[in-house]
Amino acid sequence: MFQRLRLQRAARRYADHDWPVVPGARLSGGRFDCDQIGCPTVTCHPAVPDWEREALLDPDRIADWWQRAGYGVLLATGHTFDVLEVAGPVGRRLAGEVRGPVAVAPPHRWMFLMRGGTDLLPPLTGNSAVVLHRAGSWIPAPPTPLPTGAVRWVTSPCSLDWEPADPATVQRTAARLLRAAMRWPDHKSRQVWHVNRTARRAPAE
Repeated sequence: MFQRLRLQRAARRYADHDWPVVPGARLSGGRFDCDQIGCPTVTCHPAVPDWEREALLDPDRIADWWQRAGYGVLLATGHTFDVLEVAGPVGRRLAGEVRGPVAVAPPHRWMFLMRGGTDLLPPLTGNSAVVLHRAGSWIPAPPTPLPTGAVRWVTSPCSLDWEPADPATVQRTAARLLRAAMRWPDHKSRQVWHVNRTARRAPAE
């Protein structure tokens, strides 16, 4: 009950700041259950098939959804912000260098909320550690539980008046750190939620 209320409060708070929220499948026994018969997805994913249309800002509808079950909280990207997702030590270092809301999905998936409308810079394309989430994609938001632990804020949006980061600064800094990372051991981590097909993963060369 307490976990469900925490998720509901978080969803309402995001919506209060015009961040569209989507109910996510419930974590149960190490896998995610969306209550859709025959759904093959066992990683984190939306609990509703037409999730883009169901993205919520209305507090009454949010209350209705999260009264039913302890759904995860997903944020629809491409509306108020885009998200640059960066894996591993590069993400951790990037979080210490840029100003903007940053969430982390344990153990090593870092999500940087940025103003929208910017493509990936060329130095970031072709890098499997980087995903740009835009319209048609989503991310899990704190305090959504994952098998590896709950998503949490590293830099809370409320500490920044809910302002996304400057995308050029985030991407340029990420590119610099990725170049430096060529000298580090490989600490890439496995993605623990389903990447929507419309997320802009850097293409392979």
